[in-house]
Amino acid sequence: MARVSVPALRARKGGEPIVCLTAYTAPIARHLDPHVDLLLVGDSLGMVVYGFDSTLAVTLDMMIAHGAAVVRASRHACVVVDLPFGSYQESPQVAYRNAARVMSETGAQAVKLEGGAEMAETVAFLTSRGVPVMGHVGLLPQSVNALGGYKAVGRDPASAERIRADAQAIADAGAFSIVIEGTMESLARQITEDVAVPTIGIGASPACDGQVLVTDDLLGLFSDFQPKFVKRYAQLGDAVGAAAAEYAADVKTRRFPGPEHCFGVKKATA
Repeated sequence: MARVSVPALRARKGGEPIVCLTAYTAPIARHLDPHVDLLLVGDSLGMVVYGFDSTLAVTLDMMIAHGAAVVRASRHACVVVDLPFGSYQESPQVAYRNAARVMSETGAQAVKLEGGAEMAETVAFLTSRGVPVMGHVGLLPQSVNALGGYKAVGRDPASAERIRADAQAIADAGAFSIVIEGTMESLARQITEDVAVPTIGIGASPACDGQVLVTDDLLGLFSDFQPKFVKRYAQLGDAVGAAAAEYAADVKTRRFPGPEHCFGVKKATA
């Protein structure tokens, strides 16, 4: 099975919506792969997998390890790996060195980076050297300290215009698609109309050319908080807890393991 390619995704502008989900591990990637066009190995793994308070502690080595696992476990989806905080902001040259390492060590098809007009030079530098780039504008999790927390952006005309300009700059620099996160719906709709490349919404607009969610949110693995933009398609957190409770009860009462789970013991017959 041939993977969905970067050019194929770019050609989906204004066409069939692009289906994206995050994946950080081989088992999850294997389950998602037949159903999605794009698997995003997001630096959100810092919070989802490692329990950090933000994405800022995620390292390049972490992203490479998880990116490689997702690539190995998938066959169909295009795999995009986030460049973590501090790995690309210093200069286009540093960004290229780190992006090239991600591409070569994971086998991913593209990288993603956050930022607007200030990152346009870096996007152009990478794309002109054979590194496909997905952009990311609006709410930028790597800038959480500067933003003062995770909250929707583009509420006032000045900030909305700045985000529109950021998206246009990244598209003009050569990004093949742009994630729009945590913006007013009308702003995401306008950006989608403005730029010539597909937009991928998360807390944005149904008018975007595609949608992405954190898979653990979609599956209901977090019970303490549900963002407004998340639709839960399962409540696996409850199922995991129930299975663990049943297992614990079986162990304590010696119902598990039974004869059928042991080597060299024949199960009693009636």
